[in-house]
Amino acid sequence: MVSSSSGFSRASGIAPPNAGAVACDIFCAVIDNFGDIGVCWRLARQLAAEHGWQVRVFIDDLHAFQRLCPNLDTARARQQIDGIEIEHWHEPAHAGETLAVADVVIEAFACELPPAYLAAMARRERTPVWFNLEYLSGEDWVAEFHLRPSPHPRYPLLKHFFFPGLGRGTGGVLKERDLDAARAAFEASPPVRERWWHDVVGSAPPERDAIVVSLFAYENPAVDALLEQWRDGSQPVVLLVPEGRISGAVARFFGLPSFSAGARAESGRLRAHGLAFTDQSGYDRLLWASNVNFVRGEDSFIRAQWAARPFVWHIYPQADDAHLPKLDAALAHYTTSLDADAAAALARFWDAWNTAKPGSGPDWTEFLRYRPALEARARAWAGELAAIGDLAGNLAEFAKTQLK
Repeated sequence: MVSSSSGFSRASGIAPPNAGAVACDIFCAVIDNFGDIGVCWRLARQLAAEHGWQVRVFIDDLHAFQRLCPNLDTARARQQIDGIEIEHWHEPAHAGETLAVADVVIEAFACELPPAYLAAMARRERTPVWFNLEYLSGEDWVAEFHLRPSPHPRYPLLKHFFFPGLGRGTGGVLKERDLDAARAAFEASPPVRERWWHDVVGSAPPERDAIVVSLFAYENPAVDALLEQWRDGSQPVVLLVPEGRISGAVARFFGLPSFSAGARAESGRLRAHGLAFTDQSGYDRLLWASNVNFVRGEDSFIRAQWAARPFVWHIYPQADDAHLPKLDAALAHYTTSLDADAAAALARFWDAWNTAKPGSGPDWTEFLRYRPALEARARAWAGELAAIGDLAGNLAEFAKTQLK
């Protein structure tokens, strides 16, 4: 069965769509564990909660999704969470238990739509608005290609390329309407922060002169050199390490078999805590509780910017160093109004973190020298980025112009 109007055909136990709501399908194929579904899940929740859309997410890896959304049941092919319908995308040709084409179709990160779904889009009485949601980039060419239409070679369909970005003329990045208020409330309440430390870290908040660092990264040969600097430094460092790909290196540094949730280790001026992998709102609070955040990929990179703290980005590595121009472009945006010496120091640190060989690493002492300037810039940048508009709002606004 093919639906030619908006809304989905619902299986028993799934709530019916809101009358008159825009129906939206998001297709997501997990490439890098959490980044792809992390962005798609945030987008889905925003479109549903803030714009009243009826959203369905097709996802091919329920186990990766469950790490970010613990309420998800990996044994169910179809379920609803937070008012969003979720379907297990069994294979590239799978188009849902009941084929129903939405008003807005989002093809996330160049995953290809199921052939049956694409053909149904062409037969639909009202042609859907079709987006290819691209990866984030701060490069200059992004604004030129944002929202550029692309006709399908066989069907009477038009796809628009939607580019997240860090500058004007792009789609911006995801930001919930209540995010700033939630961060401000967390920062303004010592009891809330103390409870967070006890519940999540299992200890009291650290002493006032300690630097709290969150470490979420891909495998990185520079981590040993950085851990040594924290151990031997003049200022105490409290390291918070969510379970992930960097945990093994932290364990080896301390001579431990693993560094999972609940692990603790101390050496010199460095104290480290292993944290459980958390959902998205929990990760935001980790960023807010830290003074400096090491982040990776796309989703945590964006959240670090909204946290308004100095951060270090471990960009997803690509063949032939194709990722490095993207790293430089992001730095160019971020450091625009930063003092030249501080900007150069931050660029050296990011570069060393992303290109280091074993035995080498970034200079933590130099980073600390410019910490006040980096803290001020982090706060200012969050405001500048917000002025571009958030991705969900920008996408919804453009879709409305096409649905008239």
